[in-house]
Amino acid sequence: MMRHLLLLLSVLALAGCATTPPSAWERGRLAKPEMAWDPDATAASYRGHVYTSKEHSTGGGSAGGGGCGCSN
Repeated sequence: MMRHLLLLLSVLALAGCATTPPSAWERGRLAKPEMAWDPDATAASYRGHVYTSKEHSTGGGSAGGGGCGCSN
């Protein structure tokens, strides 16, 4: 039973993998500014700075939480 479940999960995990790179006409759509992860680089940099200052850490900017904002 456990083996079947593991096989099913493996098949489901691999089902979403892309096997071919995007075609030329798809690259045009992916290069549009609205497809960027964060279209405003200055605001993203500022948010990253504020997050690092509050959490007193670097990297992994997806976790939430609070902080006092002090540097030590």
